[in-house]
Amino acid sequence: MKNWKRALIFGSLGASAFLLVTGRKSAAGVLAGVGLAALATEYPEHMQRLWERAPEYVARGNQVLSLAATFLERLAEHRVLRESSPYVV
Repeated sequence: MKNWKRALIFGSLGASAFLLVTGRKSAAGVLAGVGLAALATEYPEHMQRLWERAPEYVARGNQVLSLAATFLERLAEHRVLRESSPYVV
């Protein structure tokens, strides 16, 4: 990979992360798209594999979020019980 392309990819993705943290979501999305497009031109076979496995990644992400939601619900229930009764540990 040439240095200018590496600078474009890392610069745009880094700036995208910064803009996302500062609250400029639309600009962050545009810069992330530029970085990912440049990355896709450099490694098309990797991007093709990623695209083919995307449903697996989405399903796994849903499982993780479901697990986190269940954990937070149980934590909230425990907190309510703990606040209402001094005997619950």
